Amino acid sequence: ATFRIRGTAPLVIHRFSAKTKLQMKQKMETGKAAGSKKNREAKSTDDLFQEARYISRKGWDGFHAGALRKAMISACRLVNFKMTLAKLSVFVEADGVDAIEPQVPLIRIIGTAVKQEDMARVETGQPYVSVRAAFHDWEAVVRIRWDEDQFTLADISNLLSRVGQQIGICEGRYDS
Repeated sequence: ATFRIRGTAPLVIHRFSAKTKLQMKQKMETGKAAGSKKNREAKSTDDLFQEARYISRKGWDGFHAGALRKAMISACRLVNFKMTLAKLSVFVEADGVDAIEPQVPLIRIIGTAVKQEDMARVETGQPYVSVRAAFHDWEAVVRIRWDEDQFTLADISNLLSRVGQQIGICEGRYDS
């Protein structure tokens, strides 16, 4: 079935930094460096904003299709459906894939990304500015398939509605 969803709250995207992934990989391959303090390098908030986005091979913004699937599975606990059955039975069809990481399936976002700067805290409690991509007026057309022996169209519609009202997707969701 195809559903058109409209955001009632901002959709905030925060892709894991490719640079951080590379640094983690290098540290894993070379071993842990000495515990000396490093100087923090300057960062451009515009670059951080761009890095936070998922951009498809065709150039449109998207969000990870798995986020919606996982949110629907989480919504199962609200209506006493078996989450394990949903994992085996509910699937979100991607509109495309990420240009940088083609293993990441994307749902196309209908809307415009803006740079959002929020105060956040690291594990030590120190504050820092987190720069992310936000969509304040957004929609998406979502295609979902499921096992009809497990769920009905009404069940899927209800789960998707509960995702919007009670679970959420991406950054700042209710169920995090």
